[in-house]
Amino acid sequence: MDRNIVYPGSIPLDTDILFPNRSAMIGIAALTAATLGTGVVVDGLVCTPTNPASMTVVVGPGSITQLSAVDTSAYGSLAADVADQIVKTGINLQSTSFTLTAPSTSGLATNYLIEAAFSEEDAVPVVLPYVNAANPTQAFSGPDNAGTAQNTRRIQRVQLQVKPGTPAAAGTQTTPAVDVGWVGLYVVTLNYGQTAVTASSIAVAPGAPFLAYKLPNLRPGFSTMQVFNASGSFVVPNGVTSVKVEVVGGGGGGGYHQTMPGGGGGAGGRSVGVVTNLVPGAVIPVTVGAGGAVLGSFGNGNNGGASSFGSYMTANGGVGGNGGTQTGLISNAGGPGGTASGGQLNVSGSYGTDAIIVAYRGGDGGGPGNGRGTSGPIVGIGAVGVGGGGGGGGCSTGASPTGYPGGAGAPGVVIVHY
Repeated sequence: MDRNIVYPGSIPLDTDILFPNRSAMIGIAALTAATLGTGVVVDGLVCTPTNPASMTVVVGPGSITQLSAVDTSAYGSLAADVADQIVKTGINLQSTSFTLTAPSTSGLATNYLIEAAFSEEDAVPVVLPYVNAANPTQAFSGPDNAGTAQNTRRIQRVQLQVKPGTPAAAGTQTTPAVDVGWVGLYVVTLNYGQTAVTASSIAVAPGAPFLAYKLPNLRPGFSTMQVFNASGSFVVPNGVTSVKVEVVGGGGGGGYHQTMPGGGGGAGGRSVGVVTNLVPGAVIPVTVGAGGAVLGSFGNGNNGGASSFGSYMTANGGVGGNGGTQTGLISNAGGPGGTASGGQLNVSGSYGTDAIIVAYRGGDGGGPGNGRGTSGPIVGIGAVGVGGGGGGGGCSTGASPTGYPGGAGAPGVVIVHY
């Protein structure tokens, strides 16, 4: 930021004051642009009904920031600078009120648009004392002793105005277009016979450039984690536009064969990635796949369910281990692992292992966190880790062996880091 240099004994000039003011404004503008960008940003300016309610709305204090010329007209003895553009901020410290009128014809409604623009003007005129060279003890009143008042402040404010729409049948009325150089902030809808504006009458205008979040809402890197063990929704927090997501599908259940041990269930797939360009407040559906449940009758193990993070990433569930009633098999195969897609890293789940008939032992589920196949007349052990496959059921020995159910696969999970 530029700074003036003055020297002892030199004659003070008006530019010694004007230049620092302009330099400070430019320096603050550079910092503002670095944090908010160069687009229009509105903060505060909350629109509320009066209390008690009336036909008046109140727009509270606030600010508007937008790109503008350094000075569109001469600033004291400094020339105008319209070539250089900086980000300027208009600030309103007081509230602004607007009184609205409901349509006078039955069945009609009107939309009012409240819009804002950056405003800069010279104001606060004062008759200033000037040096009288002929008699320094007697100051002139204004330049050349003419008693002329001169503006003493260049003020930057939020200019607000209300624009009425055309009354139309309620439900068909339209909001007037935003004027060039302005931004729409609120739409206030009034119906015939309405005698007071309520909070439900006021809505934020589409595309209103309100500041979405402030520094306390920002988080360094991915410092917070939300774990979904059941399906739900992820609401993008303020200050968050990117998330790191890990999605794991449910594990397949172990197989259940009538006279043989069953195959182990496959593990759920796994997808990991960073999702960008999210909008704070957006709701993203989250699905968590269930593990393959224990079978109640002979058959291949139940497949695990797919997990997903919106349409961004999907991890399919593992396939259940083989079982059933078919005779003459050499073995019951383990189920394949689930596939995955959408992430920067997509890993298929591991296979469940095949049953070992000569040992009367079911196959182990795909891991990690997999269930174990059992030997002999014992139900397969279910998976305990996220997305693990269930172990295949064992079978009894002898001339007429009997198979046992496989264990359940473990459910998947969705983990969101932000």
